[in-house]
Amino acid sequence: MAGKPIFCTTHPRACSTAFERVFMTRKDLACVHEPFGDAFYYGPERLSSRFENDEETRKGTGFANSTYKTIFDRLEREGQDGKRIFIKDITYYLIPPNGVAPQIAPSVAPKKRGIGTSRPTTPKEHGTNGSKGSANGAPYPYYHAETDNPTVVPRELLDQFQWTFLIRDPHSSIPSWYRCTIPPLDEVTGFSEFYTNEAGYVELRQMFDFLRATGQVGPRLAGKGGHDEDNGENGGPVQAKDNNTDICVVDADDLLDNPEGIVRGFCDAVGLEFSTRMLNWDNEEDQLRAEQAFEKWRGFHEDALESKDLKPRKHKKAAKTEEQWDAEWKEKYGEEAAKMIRKTVDENMDHYLYLKQFVLKV
Repeated sequence: MAGKPIFCTTHPRACSTAFERVFMTRKDLACVHEPFGDAFYYGPERLSSRFENDEETRKGTGFANSTYKTIFDRLEREGQDGKRIFIKDITYYLIPPNGVAPQIAPSVAPKKRGIGTSRPTTPKEHGTNGSKGSANGAPYPYYHAETDNPTVVPRELLDQFQWTFLIRDPHSSIPSWYRCTIPPLDEVTGFSEFYTNEAGYVELRQMFDFLRATGQVGPRLAGKGGHDEDNGENGGPVQAKDNNTDICVVDADDLLDNPEGIVRGFCDAVGLEFSTRMLNWDNEEDQLRAEQAFEKWRGFHEDALESKDLKPRKHKKAAKTEEQWDAEWKEKYGEEAAKMIRKTVDENMDHYLYLKQFVLKV
């Protein structure tokens, strides 16, 4: 038996594609790269308003008909040859933006209608589904909700996965995300505006707390930590299950400083045999596989595509004061952009630090 599909869920610019390349070297895994973005941005059940008024772009991607069900159907097909599935994806692709109350996507919603399944009312100020607050006929909100579930996917589907988490300091990830939305990269990515609600930390924390509270992960921490250090103060009580899996949170800085140790610890947590071969992809076969997987998100993954391996960085990230960070952003992007980056970093630091309590220790 291949085991549950491994779902590495994260926020943008968390070095996640480099981490994914580690697992793309394995012949025994079927790696699926950010599948749920198809439905989130482009499909008839889309949650994001980024391309809401750009039907041409949505159709041009080839994903205008992608629903959450078509993606789950694809994942099922990926595992038909007996390989275990490894998915890397962005958490907020499963969660409505801006704190809008979640309802289950129609394509994966239970067929039965009854008490509690009537269409909820959504405040106009939230808009249809996301960033701009415009009421322009986008498909969200849906009809059916599940108590305490922050996603648009039923819990029974979420329970099919072995969940792991990848985080990165917002001081690094937020300006990196901003850079993808301005010239010259925006011409390649197609993301021509910086949306603060795409930082991704709020949704990652929501997902983490939900999976932990419902016993889909935990209560034990992966790695040398080996026990739940939370003491119930964050995320509420934990309901352990017979098939519970360790909490496995990887911090990108730990990964870059000690790739072999972190990947080995991750493999141990998810039931994979580690090999040093996983840290090197300097061959034509692995490169072609990556190029094909990353094609749909052009402009976002060039560093990972151009890499050949994952080695410890020569120097650990130097500590900087907040003033030094601000000066760096101002120099690179200008004063107004630096202010926006600062605001977004500040809004997400608490979520990052909260998740950092649970990181994999090796």
